[in-house]
Amino acid sequence: MNAGFPLPGIALHPLRELLNDEFHARPPVPLRSPTLVSHLVFTHDASTQQEELANLQNLGEVATGELLDRSEAHLVFAAQAFLLRWERHSEFSSYTVFRELTAGEGRNPAASALQVVPAGWLSAIPGQLIAATHVELQASREVSPESVTAGLTPTGRQVVAAQVADQAAWVFTDFMFDSGFSRFLILDVALTQRQAGRTVQRLLEIETYRLLALLALPVAKEIGSWLKAAETQLADMVDQIGQARSPADERQVLAALTGLAAEVEHSLARTAFRFGAARAYHDLVMQRIDELRELRVTGCPTFREMMQRRLLPAMQTCIAMAKRQDDLSDRLARSSELLRTRVDVELERQNQEQLAQMNQRARLQLRLQETVEGLSVVAITYYASQLVHYLAKGFKALLPALSPEIAAAVSIPLVAAFSILGIRRMRRRLRQEAGGDH
Repeated sequence: MNAGFPLPGIALHPLRELLNDEFHARPPVPLRSPTLVSHLVFTHDASTQQEELANLQNLGEVATGELLDRSEAHLVFAAQAFLLRWERHSEFSSYTVFRELTAGEGRNPAASALQVVPAGWLSAIPGQLIAATHVELQASREVSPESVTAGLTPTGRQVVAAQVADQAAWVFTDFMFDSGFSRFLILDVALTQRQAGRTVQRLLEIETYRLLALLALPVAKEIGSWLKAAETQLADMVDQIGQARSPADERQVLAALTGLAAEVEHSLARTAFRFGAARAYHDLVMQRIDELRELRVTGCPTFREMMQRRLLPAMQTCIAMAKRQDDLSDRLARSSELLRTRVDVELERQNQEQLAQMNQRARLQLRLQETVEGLSVVAITYYASQLVHYLAKGFKALLPALSPEIAAAVSIPLVAAFSILGIRRMRRRLRQEAGGDH
């Protein structure tokens, strides 16, 4: 229950407040010209989480300031000379430093916001650096757009330029590393402080997500050669399926198919996240470019054109590799199913042959049983008639007229008839019992 909720007795969802806070999380920092911004992005894993939190805790010890906002994945620290914003994402953490300059201070290419942050604290940040960016926000009255465009040369670096935020600012960059940092220059024509903060945040996200999206390209190149070999191997296995002439050949091909399928599934599991993340990062880059509402500057490509020319081919390569993996997995499944069908058909044929042989043996056993029953009747009749003969000999003293031979001869058909009736009755009872079991 939430004590501040005006309707008593209503059960609130436990994630309601958290979800609403997440919706409003990470608002842009309002900025005014002139300001320097430095942005560092480090990839991390679960092992560096506590180390990262400990280093953030040390910031208050090495720099005088106050904590303006803090959560499990977000922190804003205001020092005397800078403002630090830390954010943790799923696979990276970002550190953004804002340093406000004095009006009329002018441009200094060597200056950056990181100069006022303790160097020892920066070097203790855990993880691996993936993106490093300097942003310079200047008023257009101090640095005119014409002075920047006039310094561009056809033989120099290709500069991306655009008017953004409904022509309220100019943005220049070349996406190249200068002393390890990419650089953006924003000339403020008529930006509000919040517009300036949103523009800076979008540019930093474009640079961050651009590099994170490109993490999938080496993976795509790595599996490209392996996919070619695997596809060739699968084609050879399909030929072997058609050439298989014995169950042993089919089992051998099935074992090879199963092994290749395991390798493909391992590759899919290893690369699925990276390719999926690349698509998501690329979508974010293009979304942030749309939010800039850029207009072309004569003689310079726009941000969208640069991404379509340089980033989109890499993303298409990753998408193509991911699709080839999926197609290879599907083809392996179809080939394995085809081979299993052949094996099942062969097993069914063998089972039918075995059933036919069993039926033939059952008929033979039935005939043998009937023969044995006939011999049993003869044997029973013979031994019974002998018993009658011996009994008649024993009673001859009492009945002199009784001939043992005649008595034995008369008993033969009677004993045979009773034997046949007894065997048939026993067979009928066994059939009834067998029918009752089923």
